[in-house]
Amino acid sequence: MPDFQQRMDTFRETRNTLGVTIHDWLVNIGFEENSAIILKGAIIVLGLFILSYIVLFIAKKIIVKVLHEIAKRTENTWDDIMVERGVFHRLAYVAPAILIHELMPNMLKDYSTWIVILQAALEIYMVLIVIMVLDAFFNALIDIYQNYEISKFKPIKGYIQIMKIIIYLISGIIIISILINKSPIYLLTGLGAISAVLMLIFKDTLLGFVASIQLSSNDMLRPGDWITINKFGADGTVMDINLTTVKIENFDKTITTVPTYSLISDAFQNWRGMQESGVRRIKRSIIINMNSVKFCTPEMLDSFSKITLISNYIKETQLSLKEFNESNNVDHDTIINGKRQTNLGIFRAYFQAYLNNNEYLSKENTLIVRQLQPTERGLPIEIYAFSTILEWEKYEDLISDIFDHILAVIPHFELQIFQNPSGSDFKSLVNVQI
Repeated sequence: MPDFQQRMDTFRETRNTLGVTIHDWLVNIGFEENSAIILKGAIIVLGLFILSYIVLFIAKKIIVKVLHEIAKRTENTWDDIMVERGVFHRLAYVAPAILIHELMPNMLKDYSTWIVILQAALEIYMVLIVIMVLDAFFNALIDIYQNYEISKFKPIKGYIQIMKIIIYLISGIIIISILINKSPIYLLTGLGAISAVLMLIFKDTLLGFVASIQLSSNDMLRPGDWITINKFGADGTVMDINLTTVKIENFDKTITTVPTYSLISDAFQNWRGMQESGVRRIKRSIIINMNSVKFCTPEMLDSFSKITLISNYIKETQLSLKEFNESNNVDHDTIINGKRQTNLGIFRAYFQAYLNNNEYLSKENTLIVRQLQPTERGLPIEIYAFSTILEWEKYEDLISDIFDHILAVIPHFELQIFQNPSGSDFKSLVNVQI
């Protein structure tokens, strides 16, 4: 303790001696007393800033560099992320502020007005440095969190942004209180009067904050999910979820940005369940011309019996129908009496057997061929199945292969596909009439 007191006394003597020396030098070169006093203070202030710059240079080039080297040598990744986000680099700016804070009262003891001004500037500077350091720290925190598996299910970027906004607001209040020399509590009491204005200004932010909480707590959306939002024309992968927007990379490599709260107020489709289940639904139909549907003749049944996939089905069905007709004494003179096979029924059986025989369709999920409600265009025949192929390109190839085959075999069942007449159809009709 005596040694410390002795050093402080020595520092004060040096400061007083330095101040007297500068004052005497200014007077000797021709300055008046008042001018010499003002210039002496300016020189001291300039000297403080030069000294603080030297301290900042040492902190950035030596201390921070050493910390960077230590971070590189450790096995942890969090310190490397801190370095990349510039947390230590921004902390270096605290060093000159500490230096000026310690030296200013002694060096400018005779300049009370200057001390007040510099003290206010120093406090504002410290607030700004704290904001910079916390901003870099929160950015690093997001990067560190994203290295964990839980980040795929519970993103925290929206919460971090709220914390940043709160810090910015508090910092702004502190800076204003320093400038007007009032307590921050004095400003906080006035916030109630402008709360309506603040609600209007931060409407999107507040809505986004509430929406992000709902999306996260209900596990409605995660980064990496494939979603479709028809209202915004978005169809792709979620890249980022923040406080106000959700960024989606569409499959055509364009980027769609939608408000976060719109995912709560409007409908969107999340395909995550399909991806997690390991299957992808196929729901597609063809339209049969109803005029081509008819009962099968013996010749048609003989021809269809040669088709391997349905030969047993035709034989077993034919025996079952024969037993039914005989037991009910059906009059075969009229074809509509009793039960008979149709070309459409046999086609559906073939379609079903063909799908059952496809190795890329899940047999554990629904796999049916069904008729839909007839329309003025014809009779829709729909397949409802689940593909074990999830990749988009291969999935589309599978569907194309199925319908290529079906469209090619339909004429063999003496059925016709409905399609609107084209120009060539009308031209052929005219040529026939001529």
